[in-house]
Amino acid sequence: MKSFKTLLLSATLTTAATAGLLFVGQSKASAATTYTVATGDTLSTIAQKFAGNTDLVNQIATTNNIQDINMIFVGEQLTIDTDQTATPVQTTTPVVAAQPAAVQTPAPVVQAQPAVQAAPVQQITAVAPTTSSAKEWIAQKESGGSYSARNGQMIGRYQLTASYLNGDYSATNQDRVADQYVTSRYGSWDAAKSFWLSNGWY
Repeated sequence: MKSFKTLLLSATLTTAATAGLLFVGQSKASAATTYTVATGDTLSTIAQKFAGNTDLVNQIATTNNIQDINMIFVGEQLTIDTDQTATPVQTTTPVVAAQPAAVQTPAPVVQAQPAVQAAPVQQITAVAPTTSSAKEWIAQKESGGSYSARNGQMIGRYQLTASYLNGDYSATNQDRVADQYVTSRYGSWDAAKSFWLSNGWY
C-alpha cells in the first residue's frame, strides 16, 4: 500500500512540474512582440524603443535571420524578445528631427540668383552713331528722317543706292555707309550740306 501511495505522489509531482514548465514556457512566448518596421527605423532605433539602449540589436538580427544589420525594410515584421525591455520611446524624436534641417540649407543659394542685373548692358546699346546737325539736316531733306524711305533706286534715311548698302538696309548699316560716303566725298557733313544747298543733292 505504501509503495502505491509513493508512486502516486511522485506521479502527481511530475505532472505539476511539467505543468509549471509549460506555464513558464508560455509566459516566455508571450514576452515576444511583433514589430512592423516604419520609415526611418534602424535596428538601433528599434532596440532603443524596446530596451532603452542598443543591446538588443544582435538579438533582433539573430531572431529574425537578418544577415546585414544595416538593411531592414519598411513593412517588414520583426519578432522582438521583450524579456529585457525598459521601453523608453522618446529617443527616436531627435533622429527624425535631424533630417529636415539638412533640407532647409539650400534655400539661401536659390535666393542669390535674382541679384544678377542686366541694366548696364542696355546703357551700351544706347550709344548712338556720331551725328551732327548737318547730317540730320540732310537726312530730313532726303527722306524725312525715315530709314525705310524709298525713291526709285535710292533707299533709306540718306537715300543711298543698294550697291552702297550692299544689301544690308539696317539702320546701323545706313548710318555707317552714309558716314563713309560723306567722309570720302566731302570730308565732313558740313561740307556735304554746303554742296546740297548749292545743288539740291549731295
